[in-house]
Amino acid sequence: MKITDQRALGRSALKVTALGLGGAPLAGLYRDVSDDEAFSALNGAWDAGLRYFDTAPYYGYTKSEHRFGQMLRQHPRDQFVLSTKVGRLLKPGASVSDENGWVNPLPFLPHYDYSYSGVMRSFEDSQQRLGMDRIDILLVHDIGRDTHGDQHDHYFAQLTAGGGLQALDELRSGGQISAVGLGVNEWQVVHDVMQVFDLDCCLLAGRYTLLEQQTLSPFLDDCVARGVGIILGGPFNSGVLTGNRKYNYTDAPAAVLARVDALQSVCDEFAVPLPAAALQFPLAHPAVATCIPGGKTLAQLQQNCAWFEQAIPGEFWTVLKASGLIAAAAPVPGGA
Repeated sequence: MKITDQRALGRSALKVTALGLGGAPLAGLYRDVSDDEAFSALNGAWDAGLRYFDTAPYYGYTKSEHRFGQMLRQHPRDQFVLSTKVGRLLKPGASVSDENGWVNPLPFLPHYDYSYSGVMRSFEDSQQRLGMDRIDILLVHDIGRDTHGDQHDHYFAQLTAGGGLQALDELRSGGQISAVGLGVNEWQVVHDVMQVFDLDCCLLAGRYTLLEQQTLSPFLDDCVARGVGIILGGPFNSGVLTGNRKYNYTDAPAAVLARVDALQSVCDEFAVPLPAAALQFPLAHPAVATCIPGGKTLAQLQQNCAWFEQAIPGEFWTVLKASGLIAAAAPVPGGA
């Protein structure tokens, strides 16, 4: 598979490159990223052939949108696909480094709002920060019970009875956006929304990876049946599949590290870099349209590109299945 392969995003009319770029790391997630570093990586992504870019108001408290917009405005608008998110309004306020993981964020603070007016305001604010009148994909950001705890019902009601989904439908019907979906770490809330609203896609972070495939059924089966395309975020599960021992944004538990060690042993047997297998594995599923790892530097971006296109023998996937390290029902590259 090539980075530049164009793949249909669910039932929408959009096509995205097999490898895209996620916008959180370039906004200073866990460490500061200078303008020079960010633009070097963004321009390097374009030069490598990536044409799908994902950002969000929350990333660096608007910093990511500003940076992505500045780079992308150099190129014809019909040559790339851009997604951003709704669900938080960013209001002026004194932000500090390391707040929610952001280092050197811009002076704004996030406030959850999934209502009709909140979605519309967020969309218009993003247009201004990006400097673009059109955004291809609009995603509801971080809705879900794991995120909101005992406030989940309140925020879910904003999205449903409060008109958040209605706003998305109006923007889509009016042609201001081409596709709508959710951008979450929790598959269950996507499944819930699918029962009451026609989603085009979902950005699912970390829940269908080389490390975990619990979403195969019923969730991914239903996505295929309904034409909901998956944008696969977090393919390294917060970095544990690249060796940093982090999982779901925190220190990896012993059971996860033991499974990673077992995967690494098979990789060593076939001389396959574990991150290369992690990047390539999800794209074999028919629901998955694109994989969007992040990266803070040009070097990291170039390494991701090399891993993505590295040849991996079919026997490697056969051994992983035989060892019980990936689910028997999981599609694998090459159909092994």
